[in-house]
Amino acid sequence: MSDLQVPAVMLNIGAVLDAAFDKAGLRDFGDERFLEPLQVLLQSLNDEANLSAIGRYGQFTRIVDLLVNRLRIEHWLQRYPKILDERIAPPVVIVGLMRTGTTMLHRLMSCDSRFYAPLWYEVRYPAPLPGYDFAGEDTRIPIAKEEVRQMIEASPDLAAIHPLDACAADEEVMLLEHSFYSTVPESFAHLPGYARWLETHDNTPGYRYLHRMLQFLQWQKKRKGHKADRWLLKTPHHLHHLDILLQVFPGVTVIQTHRDPLQTIPSLCSMNYALACMGSDSVDARALGRHWCDKFARSLERAIAVRAQHPNRFIDVLYTATASDPAGTIQRIYDHLGLPLDDQTREAMDQWQQDNRREDREPHHYTLEQFGFTRAGLERDFAGYRSTFLT
Repeated sequence: MSDLQVPAVMLNIGAVLDAAFDKAGLRDFGDERFLEPLQVLLQSLNDEANLSAIGRYGQFTRIVDLLVNRLRIEHWLQRYPKILDERIAPPVVIVGLMRTGTTMLHRLMSCDSRFYAPLWYEVRYPAPLPGYDFAGEDTRIPIAKEEVRQMIEASPDLAAIHPLDACAADEEVMLLEHSFYSTVPESFAHLPGYARWLETHDNTPGYRYLHRMLQFLQWQKKRKGHKADRWLLKTPHHLHHLDILLQVFPGVTVIQTHRDPLQTIPSLCSMNYALACMGSDSVDARALGRHWCDKFARSLERAIAVRAQHPNRFIDVLYTATASDPAGTIQRIYDHLGLPLDDQTREAMDQWQQDNRREDREPHHYTLEQFGFTRAGLERDFAGYRSTFLT
């Protein structure tokens, strides 16, 4: 689709709300604390993002979809108020810089039926579509599969960077996106104003809404016959807000993955550059690099401080261990969690590894210089983190 064929849209609060009301046929959002960060996001998209017509339309439709999901969620909660009686047991949450093996670890452990894991189609569309009765294939799946296909078609590099799969375990940051307290918009566009607002405001409302959405997804999974013990979650986003994660989910166990930022920061910038190029004809790679480097450098320093107050809540895993000895790494994690590993779970994990070998995907190409980095600069920016976890 060329820019000339894209419908013209207005990125303002009235336009996105009216479109959501029309599409959902509903008007009750329940808690409306999301409106303030949404307004900040819209202003940043208009003033800073340098969107193409395609990018502008893509942002509009994504925001409208999020609002429609919120309306549908609230409708389900009103029909079935016992959803909010679902108890969220202390989850296991994988965090770490992007490109540190978090996806591999998450999908390996999600082979264990004792865990609930959020699937991509569930975090993208957490509310069942109207008319779905929890029998047969979920009607969200074909929509999600087509969206993944279009994303890869629009940016083929994504397949080499992150293995997208509509039915595989994926990041709950896409659930947080529904509260507009998330880093997802920053991954698709240059939004320094929105990013500053998120860093200087309390993100607890987003995490409270995440808890509510997990209750809803858990209720859905039970209706499909899946009864697990607790959630297995994963997203680098939590590095920015470990204190809030520990507060909203008491008793959480955090698995923090580690790899030298000299490898991870340029790689994550490459992924976000590929995403940003889908919606803009002009993406400043160096500005993007500086944004993400600074953001994660600050967050990792805060994470070290939070960890010092809660040392028993964390398990550390080196990327090199996950890559070279995944079975041994999993065993060590399970020993720490006090979980036995039965033969059926081991076999499921072995099969996943055979079906998802890294060498079956295209190599991921990027350079430090592409994003304005130097080895000395990254060593300086992440000196505290590297000396704490990588020496």
